[in-house]
Amino acid sequence: MKVKNKRLEAIRLIISSQQLGSQEELLGALQKEGFSLTQATLSRDMKQLKVAKAATLGGQYIYVLPNETMYKRVSTASSLREMMQVPGFLNISFSGNMGVIKTRPGYASAIAYNIDSSNIPCILGTIAGDDTIFIVVKEGIAPQEVITALSEVVPNMK
Repeated sequence: MKVKNKRLEAIRLIISSQQLGSQEELLGALQKEGFSLTQATLSRDMKQLKVAKAATLGGQYIYVLPNETMYKRVSTASSLREMMQVPGFLNISFSGNMGVIKTRPGYASAIAYNIDSSNIPCILGTIAGDDTIFIVVKEGIAPQEVITALSEVVPNMK
């Protein structure tokens, strides 16, 4: 399962950092990063990630992640390997039963997806922007409990 999670994260990062308009282009980008998969597997992964196509200002259609059309795209010269080695999480702050997680640009959506997919009992839900995640915590849960629970899902959270 870890291979699939790494592959899904790689797809998210590639789509967030490159303008790709076909599965063939995405397969090529994944292969350059060491992922070997079939077009059918890529298609299933894209369906799971709810990848869509959206028009650019130039009229091209490119792959985007859910709600990404509202966020700025990440333009980076970093390779996917470099991006995956550097964690997206920066910090977390709390006020009552609300929390705000700050991330590197382009990482909030992927991290929020991981949090929501993990069904952490003390977290009611998340809303993600480009570099910020808003979380709602169940009443009566201490911030340290939330951090401990999140540390299982969010790399480098302590």
